[in-house]
Amino acid sequence: MQAVPVRGIETTLQGSILVLIQFDVAEEIRLDELRKIFSARTAGASFKHPAPGYVQYQRPPVMEPIEKLVLDSGERLDGQIKYYDYGVLSVVFELPFKGEWEDLVRLSGRWVWDTDFTALASKIVKKRLERARPALIKPYDNWLHEDYFIFHVREMASKPSGNEVLKSHGDQIAQIVRGETLPLSDGERQEILQGRISYYPNDLAVIGWNAAFLYDSIAGAETAIQLLEYANSQLLEFRHYDELLTRELEGVYDFLENGGTSLWSRWRTANAATKLHTVLLDVDELTEHADNAIKFLSDMFSARLYKLAASRIGVPDYKDLVQQKLKTAEELYHFMVDQFNQSRAFVLELMVVVILVIELVMLFRGKPGF
Repeated sequence: MQAVPVRGIETTLQGSILVLIQFDVAEEIRLDELRKIFSARTAGASFKHPAPGYVQYQRPPVMEPIEKLVLDSGERLDGQIKYYDYGVLSVVFELPFKGEWEDLVRLSGRWVWDTDFTALASKIVKKRLERARPALIKPYDNWLHEDYFIFHVREMASKPSGNEVLKSHGDQIAQIVRGETLPLSDGERQEILQGRISYYPNDLAVIGWNAAFLYDSIAGAETAIQLLEYANSQLLEFRHYDELLTRELEGVYDFLENGGTSLWSRWRTANAATKLHTVLLDVDELTEHADNAIKFLSDMFSARLYKLAASRIGVPDYKDLVQQKLKTAEELYHFMVDQFNQSRAFVLELMVVVILVIELVMLFRGKPGF
C-alpha cells in the first residue's frame, strides 16, 4: 500500500542525526577507577541525552565529551563517549539537521553506506583507552563492533500526528531506516513499518536492524535513544559470547577427535573439562550482568519499546545461539567428566587387581617348594 498524501502538512524538518559506534574492548571496566582517571574531564560535564528517571542502569556509564568530528563533506559532529561496566564503549556523534524529506533520505543513504564512521571512531577509542587501560579487566586484542543510526525529527512546521506522518511519508521513512535512496517495494516498506510504536498521538518510532526513525520532542526521544543504545550493546555482548563459545567448542571437539576418548587419554579430559566449565561459569555470569544492566521502573511502555528494539536488531537471535551453545557445552562437560570418572574407576580397579596379584605371588613364594 502506497503512502497517502495528507493535505496541509508542511514538510520542513528539524532535528538531529545520531551515529552510535560501539566496541567490545574488555571483559569488564572498573567504572570507579575510570572516574578517577577522567575526573578532570568529566566533572561538571553536561550531556544532551541523560537516562530518563524511570530507565535506570544498575551501574550508570561513565561519559565524557570528545572533540568534534569533521567529515570530508565539511559536516561537524558533536561527540561523546560512554564506558559501560560490562566492557563496551559507545561513541555517539550528533549532527543537527534542518531540511526536507528528500534531504534526509539522501543523507541517510550517504551516511549509512558511504561513510566509515567505525574507522573514525576507532581512532578516537584507541587514544582514550591508552589512558583508561588501568581500569580495564582482561582487555581484548580484537574488538567486535556495532554501528547504528538514529534519525530524530523533533519538529515539523504544522505539528502533524504520528499517524499523519506515517500516512504521508511512510515511503521516505522506510527509505531512511534502510539507508536507501531509491523507492522500496510495497512488501519491504510494510515489513519496515511493522517496527513502529507510539505512546502519544504526536510521536512515532520506527525501528530497523541498522537504523531508527524517531518523531518526538527532545525529552520524549531520550528513552528511545537510551534503549536503542543499550540494545545494540547487548547485541555486541552476545556476539562476543557466541564467538567465544564457538572457539571453545571447536577446541573440545578437536580434543575428543584426536584421541581424547581413548582409555589413557581420558586422564587428560579432567583439565579440558575444568577449562570448559570455567568458561561456562564466566559466560553465565557475564551474560546475566549484561542482561540485567538496565531496569524499567513501573514503565511498561519503555519495556515494550526495548523489546521491540531488541527484536528488530537481532538480540534474541544471538541470545538463543548463546543459550544453545551453553547447553551443548554443559552436555560436553558432563560427558567428559563421566569419561574421566570411568577411566579413574578402571585404573583403581586395575590397581586393586595388581596389588592382589603381587600379594598372591609373595604368599606363594614364601611357601616351601616355591
